[in-house]
Amino acid sequence: MIRLIAGVAALALPAGAMAQTEQAEHGEAEFDGGCCSFWVPRVATEIIVVRGSGSLQPADSDTVQGSSLIAYPEFGLGSRIENRLRDEAGIVQFRRSDGRSAHPTSQGVTLRGLGGNASSRALVTLDGVPQADPFGGWVAWGAYDAINLGGVIVTRGGGSGVDGPGALAGTVGLYSEMTDGAEASLAYGSRDGWDATASIGGEIGAGQVAVDGRYTRGDGFIPVVKGQRGSADRAAPYEQGGLGLRLRFDAGDDGRIEASVRGFSDRRDRGVDFTTSRTDGVDASLRFVHDPAGATQWLALGYVQLRDFESGFASVAAERDSANPVLFQRIPATGLGGRFELRPAIGDANPLRIGADWRRTTGRTEEDFFFTGGIPGRHRSAGGRSDTVGAFAEWTSGDASDGFLWTLSGRVDRWWLGTGYRLERNRGGGPVITDLRFAARQGWEGGGRAGVRWTSDAVSLRAAAYRGWRLPTLNELYRPFRVGAETTMANESLKPERLWGGEVGADWESGDTKLSATLFANRLTNAIANVTLAPNLNQRQNLDAIESKGVEVAAEQRIGPATLRATYAFTDAEVDASGGAATLDGRRPAQIARHGGSVSLRSHASGPLGGFATLRYIGEQNEDDLGLLALDDALTLDAGLSWQFSDAISIEARGENLFDELVPAAISSSGIVERATPRTLWIGARLSF
Repeated sequence: MIRLIAGVAALALPAGAMAQTEQAEHGEAEFDGGCCSFWVPRVATEIIVVRGSGSLQPADSDTVQGSSLIAYPEFGLGSRIENRLRDEAGIVQFRRSDGRSAHPTSQGVTLRGLGGNASSRALVTLDGVPQADPFGGWVAWGAYDAINLGGVIVTRGGGSGVDGPGALAGTVGLYSEMTDGAEASLAYGSRDGWDATASIGGEIGAGQVAVDGRYTRGDGFIPVVKGQRGSADRAAPYEQGGLGLRLRFDAGDDGRIEASVRGFSDRRDRGVDFTTSRTDGVDASLRFVHDPAGATQWLALGYVQLRDFESGFASVAAERDSANPVLFQRIPATGLGGRFELRPAIGDANPLRIGADWRRTTGRTEEDFFFTGGIPGRHRSAGGRSDTVGAFAEWTSGDASDGFLWTLSGRVDRWWLGTGYRLERNRGGGPVITDLRFAARQGWEGGGRAGVRWTSDAVSLRAAAYRGWRLPTLNELYRPFRVGAETTMANESLKPERLWGGEVGADWESGDTKLSATLFANRLTNAIANVTLAPNLNQRQNLDAIESKGVEVAAEQRIGPATLRATYAFTDAEVDASGGAATLDGRRPAQIARHGGSVSLRSHASGPLGGFATLRYIGEQNEDDLGLLALDDALTLDAGLSWQFSDAISIEARGENLFDELVPAAISSSGIVERATPRTLWIGARLSF
């Protein structure tokens, strides 16, 4: 649902939706997707008011950088948000496998070749609230499949100061949508997979209420490739679900209160004994919006994240005929935050955004290791706390539809790392083996963006320069870990990452054809990476830099009742390293491919039949920092068909990786290859009232 204040807001028209257009010379547009209100700077443009689900538009200040819109109806039965993001070239997750088989701690997201680390270097938000795990910086993607989303906006490149720190590689903004009526779906898939969703909502007094839920499970597949498996290898089942409640109520003539609470549960297995993982989370937010037309506007937001994560790790014999436990960990973590934003009236517009935000993360890891006969002999506890307080300002001026639009933003942040610790002792008594306390640290960081966009008829030219930064996660600072025979040590002395970057681009739109091209160059100093010190021994260290440059291209053509879309990214990323990491100098960062792209064909007709097909390519990439282990390239095909045989009921069939292509997701030092999702088929029904 779109609630028009004035200005720019647009949703794609679903079948049977009614729309109206009008001309506005000034004002603000606001996407009201439920517990989300975000402002778009006012410009003179056509307004499309649509009631129904669809996509939203990025803020004008973000159009000086490359951006993508992903509409929720494109996801389909049994699909996952993280996999839909892979269709946009340049968006990279640390592992090629998704949240059904990947280890939860490997699910960070980045863009533009700024990889080599499982912590996210892109800022992921849901209705403006940061979503990275408070302890580790990874993203629980399965938690968002239970939300009725209105769409996703991906802004490439850093420096978006109003969104908060951490947007080094870009911002992935998820926006929820209030359900008006009832929707439900049920699908059955390969390997006894089940996927069920339900949403119900409507008006209640002077407001709205919506409840969303999802449950999915499956027996899973065997992660290790055929030919390398042993009797210890088996299928890796998964079971995930979530439930959310969203409320919004009017508060006077020009204000409203929005509240949201949701919980999710995630159970996975890695395909051998002693490797189950469990993630439970609860998020809540409360927002007050005051937005009178033609007057000063303001927004206040508070939120909390609660996470409880458990995972087991195993050592598999060389013949893969047995597995033994080597580590069991539990990580409770909490994220707290708040934000206040003011939009003063200047004349009859609100081009200035000023405000402040705060985020605190606390967490610890409790680990049992040194197993003998299945009994752990030692226990480790490690953790700490971080705080970031920042102030920001952004000015946007001009006309996005014709002529010049320019934006200038900046933020300054004060950060604190509290006293961290690492404590190790033998279980069952005995002296303390390790008792370390790490001194508290603090510092200042700044960031921002300057950009311009010139539009004339069908052509737009844009340029932007930006600076961003990211504080090391508690996981990177304090927690050592082990995978198989390889041990990675933590590093409590890690410095914040800092990015300088810029881009130039051009967009052309004429009739049913759209073209976009962007050239970019980034330098990420103090880049945090796992550096090999000796065989089977690594440590997290700050590299001198990761330098990344490349080109992103997107093309879209409407062909009768369908739209053909192609995206491609070429990324030339290179490590600049010296000292103890000098062996990495000149190498490509781990988990970053030079080439990636997709071609998709999606129907948009209002008739009873619909469908899509997406061909996705990912190039070869290195598994490790030294480039000794390579993951081969892969070409996959996803496709689906739908038939709506009544206003309320539709039937859908969908396939993932229809060619059953081997997609290598990881390779161990001993050469054992783990694969991503093999061919998976789904069939189901969707009901809408």
